[in-house]
Amino acid sequence: MKKIVIFASGSGTNAENIVRYFNKIEVAKVIYIFSNNANAKVLERAKNLNIPTEVFSKEDFIGDKVLQKLNSIQPDLIILAGFLLKFPQNCVAAFPNKIINIHPALLPKYGGKGMYGMNVHRALVENNDPETGITIHYVNENYDEGNIIFQKSVPLSENETPEEVAAKVYELEQQYFPIIIENILNQKS
Repeated sequence: MKKIVIFASGSGTNAENIVRYFNKIEVAKVIYIFSNNANAKVLERAKNLNIPTEVFSKEDFIGDKVLQKLNSIQPDLIILAGFLLKFPQNCVAAFPNKIINIHPALLPKYGGKGMYGMNVHRALVENNDPETGITIHYVNENYDEGNIIFQKSVPLSENETPEEVAAKVYELEQQYFPIIIENILNQKS
């Protein structure tokens, strides 16, 4: 059984969706959820799903504490699901092509530092983009610049609000993220 570790900073809806998806199949299990936010709702979701958690500080992340924990777990895949910190080089180097992220836009557009959640959706609306979507990509030392694994787009109409854009993107995330994770794990067999 393959091991998945999730990093999340917020509500954890994608994390919960991934846990539930893999609880139904024999490919892998989510065995740990890490968060840099002691008040993140993802921690409550993890508790309800009987998934162990680890809350860490930015200093723990930049230093070796989180890396030591990951080395002790030896995950097959590390998933960033609404995780807002830049992954440190020591972790990226220790787990090459084993860290993936989901971004709420079609990269390379609307990527980089500060481009997450509603910031992305507002920028799309302000620029009258005709479409948006999701990008699932490998994580490297730069925000949103790792190799793209998968993209799925959805058209936008002229007067959509950032909240309506967010709802469309959320549907794509819920539908495709677990499937793409499963495909990646099957390729690593």
